[in-house]
Amino acid sequence: MAPALAQQTPPAATPATEPAPVFDPAQKQAIEQIMRDYLLANPEILREVATALNAREQAAAEDRRQSTMEALRPALERQAGDPVMGNPDGALTIVEFFDYQCGYCKTVKPTLAKILAQNPDIRVVMKEFPILGDPSVIAARAALASQAQGKYGVLHEKLMGHRGRLNEETIFKIAGDAGLDIEKLKADMQAPAVEEAIRRNYQLAEQLEISGTPAFVIGDNLAPGAINEEQFRKLIDEARAKL
Repeated sequence: MAPALAQQTPPAATPATEPAPVFDPAQKQAIEQIMRDYLLANPEILREVATALNAREQAAAEDRRQSTMEALRPALERQAGDPVMGNPDGALTIVEFFDYQCGYCKTVKPTLAKILAQNPDIRVVMKEFPILGDPSVIAARAALASQAQGKYGVLHEKLMGHRGRLNEETIFKIAGDAGLDIEKLKADMQAPAVEEAIRRNYQLAEQLEISGTPAFVIGDNLAPGAINEEQFRKLIDEARAKL
């Protein structure tokens, strides 16, 4: 007996694609005029569009920044050789980008000191970010090099406490007052590790779109400027909730 023929299912019909409408020049002109008249009669729509576009761009920028910050977290918080203030073993880390000639950095310093005194579980990673001229670079190099003599904290306090502009002579006088061996300090300032630390901080700042000082990284937040005590506490509470 011959085998039965398998019943074949006819292929499904492919729906026809609707052709795109084609307008002649007169129709296009009429449509454009209708749109123009509508926008002129309702100009607030343009404001709504601009607001929506701005919100979308800000959200996209924030998403990019969050991804970048997460990728940079080890370099921000645990980079070998970075000076650390507060509790070196603290569970919560604040990262500060600063310049010794920055008035706003000096303004916010007492607020940060108060926060540290009241929160013994916080460590602050100091990112030397000299952007206010050659004296700032010299001061940053001196501060980083002072670690070789165990004097970073003392020199940092004295440089931040200085009123007025810095110059090379003033910086070394302040360093001498801080108890540093100046000749050793000058030699240590030439160490490749010092130059590399500053270069690395410039790169981190660029990646995070930090263009001024001070700037603080607290948890997932980047806070530019001399933020106040209430802002510090809010950001710290948010970061602590995620530990």
